[in-house]
Amino acid sequence: MGVVVEVDRVSKVYELGGQMFQALKSVSLAIEEGVFMAIAGPSGSGKTSLLNLIGCIDTPSGGRILIDGVDVAGKSADELADLRNRTIGFIFQTFNLLPVLSAAENVEYPLLRRNDLTAAERRARVKHFLNLVGLSNFGGRRPNQLSGGQRQRVAIARALAVEPRIVLADEPTANLDRKTGDEILKLMRSLNKQLGTTFIFSTHDKRVMAMADRLVRISDGELTLLGVRTADRWAYVKAR
Repeated sequence: MGVVVEVDRVSKVYELGGQMFQALKSVSLAIEEGVFMAIAGPSGSGKTSLLNLIGCIDTPSGGRILIDGVDVAGKSADELADLRNRTIGFIFQTFNLLPVLSAAENVEYPLLRRNDLTAAERRARVKHFLNLVGLSNFGGRRPNQLSGGQRQRVAIARALAVEPRIVLADEPTANLDRKTGDEILKLMRSLNKQLGTTFIFSTHDKRVMAMADRLVRISDGELTLLGVRTADRWAYVKAR
């Protein structure tokens, strides 16, 4: 498998109330294409900061991030937006659906920036991915007419509709009951295997970690443990 994301000695410093806070400290990580990875750690450990940097939502204070071998440093805001819209799909804890749009319109929304797709091609993608997540009959409903699990399925369809190389999921099960969370995780794992899309989770949910084939533990902004699942066994390497 090729490397789809390379994080090279990345640091991130924020200014909070006049004080400097180092969220990440010289983090290095290679993420292979097609993996189902969990980045785990307690609140404030830096896992969401790392996810945001991989997603080009934020920029590092030091080091490099390469997506598909391309260094994203120095790219303009428009170039980063185009990269996100073609390469990276996002799934959020709070779904982040637009309440005035139907499920189908929410799935189509990120495709509207794509001038390489016709209206017919956009509609075909929306239909395909709503069907893929089991919501082919719910396209006309608005988010407030859907259950939490259905809204998260819409969010998954929206993330996949851009046909990304990478899907980033920030605590995607946190606002779901256990049964629905289990169903959503099984769906994402199935899609990972079916489509070969790389899934990267920021999580403290043990169910996500149990389903992952790669595990990264982070504490106080530093990677502490890297795990690779081989068959039914884990092989761990200390990251420092």
